[in-house]
Order: sequence, then structure tokens, then C-alpha cells
Amino acid sequence: GEGFEVIFVRGADIPEFVADGAAQVGVTGADLMAESGRPLRELLDLGFGGCRLLLAAPAESGIKSIDDVADGMRVATSFPRLTERFLADAGKKITIVPISGAAEIAPRLGVADLVCDLSASGSTLRTNHLEEIALVFESSARLMASHEIPANDDVVRRIDELVDALGSVLRGRQNRYLMANTDRASLDAIRKVLPGLGGPTVMNILDDDSRVAVHAVVPVKDVYRIVADLRLAGARDIVVSPIDRLMA
Repeated sequence: GEGFEVIFVRGADIPEFVADGAAQVGVTGADLMAESGRPLRELLDLGFGGCRLLLAAPAESGIKSIDDVADGMRVATSFPRLTERFLADAGKKITIVPISGAAEIAPRLGVADLVCDLSASGSTLRTNHLEEIALVFESSARLMASHEIPANDDVVRRIDELVDALGSVLRGRQNRYLMANTDRASLDAIRKVLPGLGGPTVMNILDDDSRVAVHAVVPVKDVYRIVADLRLAGARDIVVSPIDRLMA
């Protein structure tokens, strides 16, 4: 939108750009935010790019849980800070083998005993005969800003507006706008089906005193069941529409 300039850089560099003030806000994975160790504050979980940072061992190693990890084992990872912190909290003294990618092949090459790597579905681990033994970190894309509050009030206002705008889109995706017509006699049953945001909106229908129009915002996950229950309650002419933005 007007007044915003977007800079495209590597995901791992975004926490640095934001923390150093080169950008007011940034979008990158929560894993990269945490790994950077920089003073950042999360503004919004954007709900995409979901993945997990997993500790994994070769299937033939006999290592099935964090309890089986012996002191002195080597762990290959692109996330040395998160990995070391997790294993230290578990009371394990290990050696970190920092790598920039392809951690899953490290055990086969004899570089490490374990890996700590990102996984969305686990297919890459399985392909390389690795088994998950512990969840280290859960991640998704986040909107972030520096912990340093900008001195410029206009910048603060624009950041707040951006958070509200993106948040409204996310809320819109999670809900649907539902409209239906019903007889007045069925309203009590309809209200039980359609709580909506603070209750459904009921409106008169022009030239028909016996019926009303009922409108409500409902969660996407419940639409199928709600529509079926509405029909049983006597509603008809049911319309379900997507919502572009839903302001809280």
C-alpha cells in the first residue's frame, strides 16, 4: 500500500535488518527470529510456512528418545543456538557441528551422530532413514519488529495499521459470512445454531412480515455442520460468502 517499501532479502537476514533498524518490520520464520538471538518482538503469527525443528537420529542407531542421547555426541544443524539450548535444558553435553544446509546427510558422511533440522512433513527425514526423537521448536511465518520503539509517531501509527490490516485478512480467512431466510416462528431454533459474533443479525424482509433474514459470521471449520443444522431448523435460501477482511 501507499507509504510502504518492501525489501526482499534472505530469510535469515531479516531479523538482523529489523533489529538494526534498516527496516521497521519484517516477515520471516519464528525459528529464524529465535536463532538470531536479536531483540525482536512478534507482532503477528501469519499462519503460513508451518514447520518443526526436529532432533533426529539414524533409524539403525537405536536412539529413540532424548534420553538415549549420550554426552559427547555430535549434532549437525543450521540452528546451533536453538539446538544447543534445547539439549542443554535436557542436561545433555553435545558437540554442535554447524552446517549451512543438507543436515540430513551428515550422519551418512560420518560428520555427525544426530541432526537437528527443519521439517514440514517429515518426508526428507524418512528418505534419509532418520527418525524423529524430539521436537525442538515449532515455527511459522511471523510479522516482527524491533524491541526498540521508533521515535517517529507516524512510523508507530503505520506499523499499528499494518498489523490491523494483516490481522483482519487472517481473521477473514478463518470465517465466513452466512445469510439465510427463515420464518419468524423458527427464530429461536435458528439462534441456537447461529451464535455469530455476539449473536446473529435479524432483519425484516420487504413486503413479507412472516419471514426474516438472518446474517452471521461463522468459523470456516463449522460451516458444513451449521448449514446442515440451519436447514433442519427451517432456514432456506442459505448463502455462504468469503470475507476479505474482518476487523476486530
